Amino acid sequence: MGFRRTMRWALIRAGVWVSCAAISSCDGPQSALAPAGRDAARIADLFWWMSGGALLVWGAVMVAAIYAARSNREHDPRLASRFIVGGGVVFPTVVLAALLSFGLALMPDLLSPGAASAPRVRVSGERWWWRVTYEVNGRPVELANELRLPVRERSGLTLVSPDVVHAFWVPSLAGKVDMIPGRENRLALEPTRTGLFRGACAEFCGGAHAMMAFHVEALERPAYDAWLAEQARPAAAPVGERAERGAAIFDARGCGACHTVRGTRAEGTVGPDLTHVGGRHRIAGVLANDVDGFRRFVRDPEAVKPEAEMPGFAMLAAEELDALAHYLDGLE
Repeated sequence: MGFRRTMRWALIRAGVWVSCAAISSCDGPQSALAPAGRDAARIADLFWWMSGGALLVWGAVMVAAIYAARSNREHDPRLASRFIVGGGVVFPTVVLAALLSFGLALMPDLLSPGAASAPRVRVSGERWWWRVTYEVNGRPVELANELRLPVRERSGLTLVSPDVVHAFWVPSLAGKVDMIPGRENRLALEPTRTGLFRGACAEFCGGAHAMMAFHVEALERPAYDAWLAEQARPAAAPVGERAERGAAIFDARGCGACHTVRGTRAEGTVGPDLTHVGGRHRIAGVLANDVDGFRRFVRDPEAVKPEAEMPGFAMLAAEELDALAHYLDGLE
């Protein structure tokens, strides 16, 4: 009876472990086990090998435990000592050493920055958003909360932070790297297929940590080049009376003190560059990029991101807020 109970509990534990592994490997834009990048694929391989090693050790321990529970005869002390040393020391050491060697062998390739001609991007983790800077013809081109990269090419990222420790992580593409004030860290991303992938801050950094989402879009090289050329251009002129009214409000309310809109008088550097904000995937990384999203964020940024450093503009009349939202939405 005791043996059956032991086996039942062993099977239940194994079922729970397998179920957890299956659930964690669900597909999606932020799954480390649904890799869409060369580095993520190797990290996923390492995970499965380590899981296999853990299962091997667990299985050996369970076999020993069941054998000890069933056996009623007196054991030879010398045999017991050998069993303990072999099963409790030698076997785990060999398995763990093999897994460690396999993991360390991946490191040089994972840290490779790629060719000198590959795209180079500077990413700054700030409270509570991501400043992304490309260089086009020697001039910086800034985005916020998103990257776009050419597929099947290794792009080098320089990761920095001006305030607190953040951690840059796109699970589907690569591992995570800390962003530490006062130093520069490096990471390379090499998407293997086109698509949109979600990233996040993986280090608790304060009030809006959970809202520090961003997106990485992998494009074919011609589409990437066309997009980057478009990003380097000045902002489009407002179209329509309402958007023109919004541009005037943007200027009159001093938004240009914190934000840049290239081609206008707005040259602020404290907040995100808004030159092509209407063409980004999300607003502040979390809201739909449409007029209503702009309206919500401008009215009360802290309701979207706790401790947001941008002041709210709830004092604006509904008509003014609507005009401003239409102007921002038109900056594509």
